[in-house]
Amino acid sequence: MGENSKIEWTTHTFNPWWGCVKVSEACKHCYAEAWAKRVGQKVWGPTTHRRFFGDAHWKQPETWNRRLEGTGQRERVFCASMADVFEDRRDLDPHRARLWSLIETTPNLDWLLLTKRPDVATRLNRWGTNWPANVWLGTTVENQQRADENLPHLVGIPARVRFISAEPLLGPLNLSAYLERLDWVITGGESGPKARPASPTWFRQLHLQCMEHEVSFHFKQWGDWAPGDGINLPHRRTQQAHDGTLMVRLGKKAAGRELDGATHDGLPESSRAI
Repeated sequence: MGENSKIEWTTHTFNPWWGCVKVSEACKHCYAEAWAKRVGQKVWGPTTHRRFFGDAHWKQPETWNRRLEGTGQRERVFCASMADVFEDRRDLDPHRARLWSLIETTPNLDWLLLTKRPDVATRLNRWGTNWPANVWLGTTVENQQRADENLPHLVGIPARVRFISAEPLLGPLNLSAYLERLDWVITGGESGPKARPASPTWFRQLHLQCMEHEVSFHFKQWGDWAPGDGINLPHRRTQQAHDGTLMVRLGKKAAGRELDGATHDGLPESSRAI
Protein backbone atom coordinates (compact mmCIF):
# COMPACT_ATOMS: atom_id res chain seq x y z
CA MET A 1 0.00 0.00 0.00
CA GLY A 2 1.23 3.50 -0.75
CA GLU A 3 3.34 4.47 -3.70
CA ASN A 4 3.07 2.30 -6.84
CA SER A 5 0.08 0.28 -5.73
CA LYS A 6 -0.54 -3.24 -7.03
CA ILE A 7 -4.24 -2.40 -7.40
CA GLU A 8 -4.77 -2.44 -11.16
CA TRP A 9 -6.92 0.67 -11.44
CA THR A 10 -4.84 3.13 -9.43
CA THR A 11 -1.27 4.43 -9.33
CA HIS A 12 -0.92 4.92 -5.58
CA THR A 13 -2.96 4.46 -2.41
CA PHE A 14 -3.19 6.91 0.46
CA ASN A 15 -4.89 6.32 3.81
CA PRO A 16 -5.69 9.32 6.04
CA TRP A 17 -6.46 6.77 8.76
CA TRP A 18 -7.15 3.06 9.23
CA GLY A 19 -10.42 1.56 10.44
CA CYS A 20 -14.10 1.38 9.60
CA VAL A 21 -17.45 -0.28 10.37
CA LYS A 22 -19.06 -2.96 8.23
CA VAL A 23 -22.23 -1.71 6.56
CA SER A 24 -23.09 -4.11 3.72
CA GLU A 25 -22.76 -7.64 2.39
CA ALA A 26 -19.60 -6.64 0.51
CA CYS A 27 -17.96 -5.97 3.88
CA LYS A 28 -18.45 -9.53 5.14
CA HIS A 29 -14.93 -10.71 4.28
CA CYS A 30 -13.22 -7.33 4.37
CA TYR A 31 -9.58 -7.60 3.27
CA ALA A 32 -8.70 -4.34 5.05
CA GLU A 33 -10.00 -5.58 8.39
CA ALA A 34 -8.09 -8.84 7.97
CA TRP A 35 -4.90 -6.97 7.10
CA ALA A 36 -5.24 -4.61 10.06
CA LYS A 37 -5.70 -7.54 12.45
CA ARG A 38 -2.70 -9.29 10.92
CA VAL A 39 -0.47 -6.37 11.86
CA GLY A 40 -1.97 -6.00 15.32
CA GLN A 41 -4.36 -3.09 14.69
CA LYS A 42 -7.83 -3.43 16.26
CA VAL A 43 -9.50 -0.59 14.40
CA TRP A 44 -12.76 -2.10 13.13
CA GLY A 45 -16.11 -1.46 14.74
CA PRO A 46 -18.22 1.48 15.93
CA THR A 47 -16.45 2.03 19.25
CA THR A 48 -12.83 1.25 18.45
CA HIS A 49 -10.22 3.95 17.88
CA ARG A 50 -8.90 4.64 14.38
CA ARG A 51 -5.20 4.55 13.51
CA PHE A 52 -3.79 7.93 12.48
CA PHE A 53 -0.49 8.96 10.92
CA GLY A 54 2.14 11.66 11.22
CA ASP A 55 3.35 14.46 8.97
CA ALA A 56 5.79 12.31 6.96
CA HIS A 57 2.89 10.13 5.83
CA TRP A 58 0.81 13.14 4.79
CA LYS A 59 3.67 14.59 2.75
CA GLN A 60 3.87 11.62 0.39
CA PRO A 61 1.15 12.84 -2.02
CA GLU A 62 2.83 16.25 -2.13
CA THR A 63 5.98 14.49 -3.37
CA TRP A 64 4.03 12.63 -6.04
CA ASN A 65 2.38 15.88 -7.11
CA ARG A 66 5.68 17.78 -7.41
CA ARG A 67 7.18 14.98 -9.49
CA LEU A 68 4.41 15.45 -12.06
CA GLU A 69 4.74 19.24 -12.40
CA GLY A 70 5.42 20.29 -15.98
CA THR A 71 5.11 16.74 -17.36
CA GLY A 72 1.49 16.92 -18.53
CA GLN A 73 0.96 13.56 -16.85
CA ARG A 74 -1.45 12.62 -14.10
CA GLU A 75 -1.51 9.85 -11.51
CA ARG A 76 -4.44 8.33 -9.63
CA VAL A 77 -4.60 8.01 -5.85
CA PHE A 78 -7.05 5.56 -4.31
CA CYS A 79 -8.16 7.05 -0.98
CA ALA A 80 -8.69 5.13 1.28
CA SER A 81 -8.00 1.43 0.92
CA MET A 82 -8.07 0.86 4.70
CA ALA A 83 -10.93 3.15 5.66
CA ASP A 84 -13.92 5.11 4.37
CA VAL A 85 -13.38 8.87 4.19
CA PHE A 86 -17.12 9.42 4.69
CA GLU A 87 -17.49 7.37 7.87
CA ASP A 88 -19.77 9.59 9.96
CA ARG A 89 -17.69 10.11 13.13
CA ARG A 90 -16.85 13.48 14.63
CA ASP A 91 -13.34 12.43 15.71
CA LEU A 92 -12.55 12.03 12.01
CA ASP A 93 -13.60 15.57 11.05
CA PRO A 94 -10.18 17.25 11.54
CA HIS A 95 -8.46 14.50 9.57
CA ARG A 96 -11.10 14.79 6.85
CA ALA A 97 -10.50 18.55 6.68
CA ARG A 98 -6.77 17.93 6.36
CA LEU A 99 -7.50 15.51 3.49
CA TRP A 100 -9.64 18.08 1.66
CA SER A 101 -6.77 20.58 1.91
CA LEU A 102 -4.30 18.00 0.63
CA ILE A 103 -6.52 17.24 -2.36
CA GLU A 104 -6.79 20.94 -3.19
CA THR A 105 -3.01 21.43 -3.08
CA THR A 106 -2.16 18.40 -5.28
CA PRO A 107 -3.83 19.26 -8.61
CA ASN A 108 -1.69 16.81 -10.61
CA LEU A 109 -3.23 13.88 -8.76
CA ASP A 110 -6.69 12.48 -9.39
CA TRP A 111 -8.11 11.45 -6.02
CA LEU A 112 -10.38 8.41 -6.15
CA LEU A 113 -12.69 8.56 -3.12
CA LEU A 114 -14.49 5.21 -2.91
CA THR A 115 -17.19 5.07 -0.24
CA LYS A 116 -19.98 2.80 0.92
CA ARG A 117 -21.70 5.90 2.33
CA PRO A 118 -22.60 8.24 -0.56
CA ASP A 119 -25.71 9.29 1.35
CA VAL A 120 -23.54 11.38 3.72
CA ALA A 121 -20.87 12.47 1.20
CA THR A 122 -22.65 15.76 0.48
CA ARG A 123 -22.84 16.64 4.17
CA LEU A 124 -19.27 15.65 5.06
CA ASN A 125 -17.37 17.37 2.26
CA ARG A 126 -16.67 21.11 2.26
CA TRP A 127 -17.09 21.81 -1.45
CA GLY A 128 -20.86 22.00 -1.78
CA THR A 129 -21.66 22.03 -5.50
CA ASN A 130 -18.15 23.03 -6.57
CA TRP A 131 -16.06 19.89 -6.20
CA PRO A 132 -12.37 20.09 -7.22
CA ALA A 133 -11.65 18.90 -10.74
CA ASN A 134 -9.25 16.25 -9.43
CA VAL A 135 -11.81 14.35 -7.34
CA TRP A 136 -13.37 11.16 -8.63
CA LEU A 137 -16.20 9.92 -6.40
CA GLY A 138 -17.23 6.27 -6.34
CA THR A 139 -19.39 3.90 -4.36
CA THR A 140 -19.49 0.15 -3.85
CA VAL A 141 -22.48 -1.70 -5.33
CA GLU A 142 -22.15 -5.45 -4.88
CA ASN A 143 -25.77 -6.31 -5.79
CA GLN A 144 -28.94 -4.68 -7.06
CA GLN A 145 -30.14 -3.68 -3.61
CA ARG A 146 -26.98 -1.71 -2.91
CA ALA A 147 -27.07 -0.16 -6.38
CA ASP A 148 -30.60 1.11 -5.82
CA GLU A 149 -29.68 2.41 -2.35
CA ASN A 150 -26.37 4.08 -3.22
CA LEU A 151 -26.52 5.25 -6.82
CA PRO A 152 -29.36 7.81 -6.47
CA HIS A 153 -27.07 9.61 -3.99
CA LEU A 154 -23.91 9.24 -6.08
CA VAL A 155 -25.30 10.45 -9.40
CA GLY A 156 -26.64 13.60 -7.75
CA ILE A 157 -23.18 14.72 -6.59
CA PRO A 158 -21.31 17.02 -9.04
CA ALA A 159 -17.94 15.25 -8.93
CA ARG A 160 -15.96 15.41 -12.18
CA VAL A 161 -15.91 11.60 -12.41
CA ARG A 162 -18.50 9.31 -10.84
CA PHE A 163 -17.75 5.60 -10.71
CA ILE A 164 -18.79 2.36 -9.09
CA SER A 165 -16.84 -0.57 -7.70
CA ALA A 166 -18.91 -3.70 -8.22
CA GLU A 167 -16.33 -5.76 -6.36
CA PRO A 168 -16.90 -8.21 -4.93
CA LEU A 169 -19.82 -8.70 -7.30
CA LEU A 170 -22.39 -10.77 -5.40
CA GLY A 171 -25.35 -10.66 -7.78
CA PRO A 172 -26.56 -9.48 -11.19
CA LEU A 173 -26.75 -5.73 -11.75
CA ASN A 174 -29.06 -3.72 -13.98
CA LEU A 175 -27.52 -0.24 -14.09
CA SER A 176 -29.57 1.12 -16.98
CA ALA A 177 -31.22 3.76 -14.78
CA TYR A 178 -27.82 5.17 -13.75
CA LEU A 179 -25.26 4.65 -16.50
CA GLU A 180 -26.00 7.94 -18.28
CA ARG A 181 -24.63 9.68 -15.17
CA LEU A 182 -21.70 7.33 -14.49
CA ASP A 183 -18.25 7.48 -16.06
CA TRP A 184 -16.62 4.22 -15.02
CA VAL A 185 -17.49 0.73 -13.81
CA ILE A 186 -14.93 -1.42 -11.97
CA THR A 187 -15.92 -4.99 -11.23
CA GLY A 188 -14.41 -8.26 -10.08
CA GLY A 189 -14.81 -11.35 -7.97
CA GLU A 190 -13.98 -11.87 -4.33
CA SER A 191 -10.61 -13.10 -3.09
CA GLY A 192 -9.48 -14.45 0.26
CA PRO A 193 -9.99 -17.65 2.25
CA LYS A 194 -13.78 -17.24 2.45
CA ALA A 195 -14.32 -15.87 -1.07
CA ARG A 196 -17.71 -16.41 -2.70
CA PRO A 197 -17.70 -17.32 -6.44
CA ALA A 198 -19.33 -14.86 -8.85
CA SER A 199 -21.29 -15.92 -11.92
CA PRO A 200 -19.52 -15.16 -15.22
CA THR A 201 -22.82 -13.99 -16.73
CA TRP A 202 -22.95 -11.16 -14.15
CA PHE A 203 -19.70 -9.72 -15.52
CA ARG A 204 -20.72 -10.23 -19.14
CA GLN A 205 -24.01 -8.44 -18.56
CA LEU A 206 -22.23 -5.52 -16.91
CA HIS A 207 -19.78 -5.30 -19.82
CA LEU A 208 -22.62 -5.23 -22.33
CA GLN A 209 -24.44 -2.50 -20.41
CA CYS A 210 -21.27 -0.39 -20.32
CA MET A 211 -20.69 -0.82 -24.05
CA GLU A 212 -24.29 0.15 -24.82
CA HIS A 213 -23.95 3.34 -22.75
CA GLU A 214 -20.30 4.05 -23.69
CA VAL A 215 -19.16 3.82 -20.08
CA SER A 216 -15.59 2.70 -19.39
CA PHE A 217 -15.36 -0.86 -18.06
CA HIS A 218 -12.59 -2.34 -15.91
CA PHE A 219 -12.53 -6.04 -15.03
CA LYS A 220 -10.14 -6.21 -12.10
CA GLN A 221 -10.06 -9.93 -11.33
CA TRP A 222 -11.91 -13.22 -11.11
CA GLY A 223 -10.83 -13.44 -7.50
CA ASP A 224 -10.18 -16.86 -6.00
CA TRP A 225 -12.71 -18.59 -8.28
CA ALA A 226 -12.60 -18.87 -12.09
CA PRO A 227 -14.70 -20.76 -14.67
CA GLY A 228 -13.68 -24.42 -14.85
CA ASP A 229 -13.67 -24.92 -18.62
CA GLY A 230 -10.39 -26.46 -19.77
CA ILE A 231 -8.95 -26.71 -16.25
CA ASN A 232 -7.69 -30.00 -14.88
CA LEU A 233 -10.14 -30.52 -12.02
CA PRO A 234 -8.74 -33.39 -9.87
CA HIS A 235 -7.89 -32.21 -6.36
CA ARG A 236 -9.38 -28.78 -7.09
CA ARG A 237 -12.25 -27.41 -5.03
CA THR A 238 -15.24 -26.67 -7.24
CA GLN A 239 -18.58 -24.93 -6.74
CA GLN A 240 -21.47 -24.17 -9.01
CA ALA A 241 -22.15 -20.47 -9.48
CA HIS A 242 -25.67 -19.03 -9.51
CA ASP A 243 -25.79 -19.16 -13.32
CA GLY A 244 -24.81 -22.85 -13.34
CA THR A 245 -21.17 -22.35 -14.30
CA LEU A 246 -18.75 -24.73 -12.62
CA MET A 247 -16.24 -22.53 -10.82
CA VAL A 248 -12.83 -23.76 -9.67
CA ARG A 249 -10.92 -22.39 -6.71
CA LEU A 250 -7.53 -21.46 -8.19
CA GLY A 251 -6.41 -18.49 -6.09
CA LYS A 252 -6.37 -14.90 -7.29
CA LYS A 253 -3.10 -15.01 -9.22
CA ALA A 254 -3.85 -18.20 -11.16
CA ALA A 255 -7.45 -17.18 -11.86
CA GLY A 256 -6.22 -14.03 -13.60
CA ARG A 257 -8.26 -11.18 -14.97
CA GLU A 258 -9.21 -12.08 -18.53
CA LEU A 259 -12.92 -11.99 -19.31
CA ASP A 260 -13.79 -14.01 -22.42
CA GLY A 261 -10.18 -13.94 -23.56
CA ALA A 262 -9.62 -10.20 -23.16
CA THR A 263 -8.25 -7.86 -20.51
CA HIS A 264 -10.51 -4.89 -19.81
CA ASP A 265 -8.61 -1.90 -18.42
CA GLY A 266 -11.05 0.87 -19.23
CA LEU A 267 -10.54 4.33 -17.78
CA PRO A 268 -12.99 7.25 -17.93
CA GLU A 269 -12.50 9.90 -20.59
CA SER A 270 -11.99 12.41 -17.82
CA SER A 271 -8.73 10.68 -16.89
CA ARG A 272 -7.06 12.85 -19.51
CA ALA A 273 -5.22 16.02 -18.52
CA ILE A 274 -7.40 18.65 -16.86
